[in-house]
Amino acid sequence: MTSLFEQLCSYSNLELAFNNAKKGKTKRREVQDFAANLKDNLLQLQVDLQFGAYLPKPLQSFIIHDPKTRKISKSDFCDRVVHHALCNVITPLFEKSFIYDSYANRKKKGTLKAITRFEFFSRKVSHNFTGAAFVLKCDIKHYFETVDH
Repeated sequence: MTSLFEQLCSYSNLELAFNNAKKGKTKRREVQDFAANLKDNLLQLQVDLQFGAYLPKPLQSFIIHDPKTRKISKSDFCDRVVHHALCNVITPLFEKSFIYDSYANRKKKGTLKAITRFEFFSRKVSHNFTGAAFVLKCDIKHYFETVDH
């Protein structure tokens, strides 16, 4: 049986991670550059991970106004490959411990399934929309910025 770290560092996992990381981004220069020397880049990444030499690059931050002003921090593409490689290994371990009604960033879940589930509960609580039902929607202003990343 291979360790989780060996699974993380396997070439096949890194290749799968690259394919996941590039989805929807194939026209970006950083993805094209990485793909141009894919085998060498993945082998180097594998060695760096195995020997503890891998260091993520600093995040690139920028501001968007969509619809509210937010600061976005973007990882280097190689770091995104590592993120995906890690998720490939740990997601199956955590997935079984999540509650059913957790929808964000999960395969076969997502926003539309969450809305459908909300509609089910809304119908149930309001007795098929014949009674009152209440929903609390809230946001803690600037909470994400206060987390020590």
